[in-house]
Order: sequence, then structure tokens, then C-alpha cells
Amino acid sequence: MTMDSKDENGWTPLPHSDEDLRRARQVPDTPQTRAETYRLAWDDEEFMTRRELRPVRLQLELLKPEMALAERGIRSTVILFGGARLPEPGGEAWAAKNETQKKNLEKNSRYYQEARKFARLCSEESAKSYYREYVVVTGGGPGVMEAGNRGAADCGAPSIGLNIVLPHEQAPNLYVTPELCFNFHYFAIRKMHFMMRAKAVAVFPGGFGTMDELFETLTLIQTGRMERLPVVLFGKDFWEGAINLAFLAEQGTISPGDDELITFVDTAEEAWAKIAEFYEL
Repeated sequence: MTMDSKDENGWTPLPHSDEDLRRARQVPDTPQTRAETYRLAWDDEEFMTRRELRPVRLQLELLKPEMALAERGIRSTVILFGGARLPEPGGEAWAAKNETQKKNLEKNSRYYQEARKFARLCSEESAKSYYREYVVVTGGGPGVMEAGNRGAADCGAPSIGLNIVLPHEQAPNLYVTPELCFNFHYFAIRKMHFMMRAKAVAVFPGGFGTMDELFETLTLIQTGRMERLPVVLFGKDFWEGAINLAFLAEQGTISPGDDELITFVDTAEEAWAKIAEFYEL
């Protein structure tokens, strides 16, 4: 770098960190330069993963996707939550532990197809803003998540995947746009990135993770920490069997009318119509 150099943030007389990183890696190999203490702090993996550095890692996980999405010009998203275990219609119910589960997973595989169609509808709207609004975002994994990213890919649209490191192996599905594929250590920061740009939330049949994401969304809206937005649940029979909101209202643990925060739908077209109506598209 010369003293009159500029970058997108303006001129600076100081060397950039990438320059110093390159220089630091070119020093002679000696006992001193091999010492952990000699490494640049932010280039020291063992240092950066110490428990005392948790606040720094939280900030980095917030910043990295935020900067990438902002640079891409993405202003709003549509979230697809749903079970990783739902197979594609005609596919293997690989997660089934018994015949009853196999039967039900195969039956619910139709939601894979609806998620794919719904994501395609969202992406067709997103194209009108050059993929800055209503961009599809999923958890980046299999099942409903794969269907969402696949639906966007069907019409050549970009889509986001927010993966997370889990005890069992989880790789991003192959339909996530590579430069919009992120990986998280902290569930809390991942959830923030789901919600920060959300204009609508579509929830398909799922398990604990889906329930967690659904109820966090409803809590944010109910408490006024998030603006009211469409929350559409695919499969009224499934959700009324899984969650008894009328019972909660009877018990007084939620307010009468809180069940109106959600809308039940059965098809992709019905779900998109609700969103289009809400935003007068």
C-alpha cells in the first residue's frame, strides 16, 4: 500500500489488516515466530476459540452474514421453516423409526412439493426487485429447507441458507446459492438473521426445531418486539393436532385473539395470496 492509496472507505495512511497478515506469514521460521503468542490475535484459531472470546465470536457471527447480505442488496426475505425429515414425494422416508412414522412421513411428503412451489412464487415476486425483496431463506438443510432453496433455483433465483453446526453431520443442500450459504455456531445469532429482514414466515410440518422457530416468531410479534407480519402454517390438520391454541386461550395463558397471529393454508398459491393481500402486491 502506498501512502496515497484509497479503498472504498476512503484514504488511510495505515496498512490494511490483510497486508499485515501476509507480511506476518512471511517472517523467518524461528522458535519465536512459531510461538502461539506471536500470532496475530485474529489469525490465531486457538485464541479465537477460547471461552473468554465468546462475546467477540457472537459479534462476528452477527456481522459476517449481515455484511454479505447488505453487499448483495438484499432488503427483505420470506422464511421457510419446516421439518428436515420430510422426504420428496416418492423419496425414501429415511428418518422413519417404525412403520407408522414411515407412513406419516410419506403422507406429509406433499408439503415438500408445496414448499418448493411456494418458494418459486416468492422468487417470481423477488425478481421484480432484482432479487432484493422477498428473497427465500431457509435453514439450509434437507427436507422442507431443501424444497425451499430448490423452488428458488427452479426459476433461477438466489436463495439463502442459514446452516448450523450440529452434533450429527449436516451439510448444506445443493440448491442454496453458494455465496449466500452461511454456517453458525450460535442458535441465537442464527435466529436473529432469520428475523432481521423477514416480511413473511411460512411454517411447514416439523419437529422440535420447527416448533422452536414458530413460537419464537409468535412471541416476538405478540410482545410487540417485532412488527405484525404474515405467519402462514401449512397443514391445518397437522398443526391443530400438534398445538391446541384454543386450550391455551381457555387456560388464560394466551389472550383471546392471539390465535389470529397465524393463518392456516394448504397450498402454495393460498399462502402467497395471503402475503400478497397483506402487502397489497
